[in-house]
Amino acid sequence: MDDILRDMPAPGVCRLTLNRPDALNALAYSTYEALISQLEAVRFDPTIQVVILTGAGRAFCAGHDLRSGGSPSWVAEGQGKAQASRAILAKLGNIPLLMRSLPQPVIAAVNGVTAGAGYSLALAADIAIAARSARFVNAFHNAGTGHELGLSYLLPRAIGAQRAAELLLTGRPVPAEEAAAIGLVLRMVEDDRLADEALALAAAIQANSPIGIALTKQTLWLNADAGSLQAAIELENRAIFISQSTEDTAEKRKAFFEKRAPVFVGR
Repeated sequence: MDDILRDMPAPGVCRLTLNRPDALNALAYSTYEALISQLEAVRFDPTIQVVILTGAGRAFCAGHDLRSGGSPSWVAEGQGKAQASRAILAKLGNIPLLMRSLPQPVIAAVNGVTAGAGYSLALAADIAIAARSARFVNAFHNAGTGHELGLSYLLPRAIGAQRAAELLLTGRPVPAEEAAAIGLVLRMVEDDRLADEALALAAAIQANSPIGIALTKQTLWLNADAGSLQAAIELENRAIFISQSTEDTAEKRKAFFEKRAPVFVGR
């Protein structure tokens, strides 16, 4: 059974489904490798405009699989514990970076329990929506600290420092309704509407030129740490210049005035 299922539920939309439902989609080392491979494959595929990340069955992701996670194939034998841990974490830490650096927006469609590494995956997405059944659990304390895979960076930027401090330090679970209220996710939807809501959000994104979306995503996250308003505006200006030199942006403008859907050609 493949750890990651990939399908195209709509034109231009790639859905990656964590596929270990019997383990609540807990992440084995093979799952991390498969997810990295899929994200890298998406990056340069011009036929894909949006990525949806979700889980099979009744969970999004229960975190790292402590029972049957296997062994990391990329770690050389004979290393000490610290050296092996460093190699493992270096590989795993690439996943949030890959998600944020993709030109395509990533939508997390969070169903059911979301713990540990799953928590970080949901936050690393550009937009997350949660089913009513979703529950966010900081299970990292079971491994010794309350953070991993960028959680200590991502969470305060999503919900503010004090709320993040409480959740990071206590490990208190957050139900979907509260997650939506505090900005951990965009909104909560009924479980049977999650897939359709994710596709509707993807379609709304696809109405804009792919290069415009890619540059806007890049600017959004780079400007989260901009040193000044001037620096942020300068980065925006450069993105505008690049986007406005393309045929797709001209088509978007023409379609707007002609009151029709745009047809993008990737030029």
